[in-house]
Amino acid sequence: MKTIDISRFCRLSAALIAMELMYGQLYAQQVVEYGKDVRLPAPMATPSATKLSKVIGWPEGRMPVAAPGYRVVKFAAGLNSPRWAYVAPNGDIFVSEARTVKRGAERIKKLMSGKARSRNKNLEVSSHQIILFRDADGDGKPELQRVYLDGLNQPFGMLVLGDYFYVANTDALWRFPYDPKAQSIVAEGEKLVELPAGGYNNHWTRNIIANADGSKIYISVGSGSNVGENGMEHEVRRACILEVNPDGTGERIFASGLRNPVGMDWEPETGKLWTAVNERDELGDALVPDYITAVQEGGFYGWPYAYWGPKPDPNWAGKHPDSVQLSITPDYALGSHTASLGLAFSRHNGFRPGAYIGQHGSWNRSAFVGYKVLYVPFENGQPSGMPEDFLAGFIADAAEGTVYGRPVGVTFTRQGYMLVTDDAANTIWAVLPE
Repeated sequence: MKTIDISRFCRLSAALIAMELMYGQLYAQQVVEYGKDVRLPAPMATPSATKLSKVIGWPEGRMPVAAPGYRVVKFAAGLNSPRWAYVAPNGDIFVSEARTVKRGAERIKKLMSGKARSRNKNLEVSSHQIILFRDADGDGKPELQRVYLDGLNQPFGMLVLGDYFYVANTDALWRFPYDPKAQSIVAEGEKLVELPAGGYNNHWTRNIIANADGSKIYISVGSGSNVGENGMEHEVRRACILEVNPDGTGERIFASGLRNPVGMDWEPETGKLWTAVNERDELGDALVPDYITAVQEGGFYGWPYAYWGPKPDPNWAGKHPDSVQLSITPDYALGSHTASLGLAFSRHNGFRPGAYIGQHGSWNRSAFVGYKVLYVPFENGQPSGMPEDFLAGFIADAAEGTVYGRPVGVTFTRQGYMLVTDDAANTIWAVLPE
């Protein structure tokens, strides 16, 4: 019987472990998924992982941690999934409450496949309404809170333009008569634009923003799928930013190939429209980075055929090469699977100039990423450095997979402080300069 050389076996095992560690370190050194200049791995360089978060809520006395020089105040609690905040010209603060709505069979399928985004069953009924807040003294604690408008269908983006209050439901753009002194809207609304929302409707949020002179409204519409796996016939007028006149006429696609553009804001120095885009899943831990980018009129940003410029998506290998080559490289990467949704540029002396991004947090990565508000410095209208944590502390225990909440929208009030919506914890946070 042949004997085993134990010492040789141990040396071989140690060598293999060392090689594996060296490869892992080399991989980590080579990959850059934040900033203007990225170095990305090949698709599936790591397996597509599933790590779901369980939201446990904020214990008494605990709250997010802001960067030095800022303090956090609980603006509102006990809400029903506050997704987005909008500040009207008169300083009124509007917050849309809406939840992801899935049919029973779809929900079960998602839970079984591990793609439900969190371990919370999220069985609460969506309120489909907008809440009005007024904070006259600017202390981050509103004196008035009441339902402003209800009976909506997954409302998200809001806008005051002229004598109208606009709401972007998941399936249509509406407008209502607006009185800046009123505390609610009871008048009937007018449907202006039908928006695609059929089928799976993976990305249901619809954001809106007007240009400086109020002559155009821009509507962000996310894709209905991850990478068009249900057929591109279901993606018409999706994964794009639409442009319409204030009365809903004159629709055109302003930019396309944007998988899920959510946050939109005008960069203060250049006046260019920027958007935060939630990129695709299931290509490995470090693919594909979410991003912010200046939106080029008529530009195509790759989805679903390519990512980060002309890098072909393996799900569409060899198909649509012309579209791949036309794909625009985004301006700034925010990390893969971070679910970068909120976007607001600072226009206040109390906050450093640049972009503030709400990251809802990952599910398709082996370790949690996101779950914070990032700050990206800007100079001369362009990103000028690496991102920094501005509001963190949302992760309770990464090993246990628990989080206190999940930030979404970021906006600045007329009183000069920041608001961050935390839909998972049903809370809104105010961040004030010290």
